[in-house]
Amino acid sequence: MTIDEIIDAALKEDVGTGDHTSLSTIPATAKGKARLLIKEAGIICGIDVAIKVLTKVDPTLAINKILSDGDRVKPGDVAFTVEGSSISILIAERLLLNFMQRMSGIATTTNFYINKLKGTGTRLLDTRKTTPLLRELEKYAVKIGGGENHRFGLYDMILIKDNHVDFCGGITGAVKAVEGYLKSKNLNLDIEVEARTIDDVKEILGLKNVKRIMLDNFTPATMKEAVKLISGRMEIEASGGITIDNLREYAETGVDFISVGALTHHIKSLDMSLKAFS
Repeated sequence: MTIDEIIDAALKEDVGTGDHTSLSTIPATAKGKARLLIKEAGIICGIDVAIKVLTKVDPTLAINKILSDGDRVKPGDVAFTVEGSSISILIAERLLLNFMQRMSGIATTTNFYINKLKGTGTRLLDTRKTTPLLRELEKYAVKIGGGENHRFGLYDMILIKDNHVDFCGGITGAVKAVEGYLKSKNLNLDIEVEARTIDDVKEILGLKNVKRIMLDNFTPATMKEAVKLISGRMEIEASGGITIDNLREYAETGVDFISVGALTHHIKSLDMSLKAFS
């Protein structure tokens, strides 16, 4: 889904037949001002999404953007102000906060991981462990935090994982099948293959057309052995069992990438609120 489609669907879900609380308590002609107030330190993300929400609810709202996505924020900072129909501001309030808080939490978490990797040359990747239908926003937030996007979905890269290998009957057979499939469909997609053991690594190294090898659930010592064996012949991605506590140890084995599902599926939203002011 595009960001516009996500916002349209979210507004339909939240507003339904109308914000009856605001409609019944506030005069239709009432005007007001509000500011997006930061209540926790981190990396801000989702400001432009919030502005889209506001303008979709009411194109006449006047918005003053103060901060930009990627800015480092602290309690008391103001991301933007909005002025216009009080009812319109209230209709948009919860939705824009839901987007911004989660996106800022992802950006902040990603940036925390990135800081642990400084000086190693290893790049941080997200995964497909995202909230259904919100992948566009969550992967954008990873980039704002300094990370990089892995494949976006099942369609833009070949990633042969353990279940593919087991269902297919082996690594070599799976790769050969992919090569035939891509040729028959006239597709040009990068191929990545997961390795669970050093023997898997050796088998993958004997295959053509594999761009990247994923070392899954290797110990740092075994990963260092695999990196030496691969010796630059393929890109190397480390995955599985990697936490903020052991992230740098894995990076120092010499891998090109580390993928971390927790960037999008195990995060704490950044605290903020939309507050009226005069």
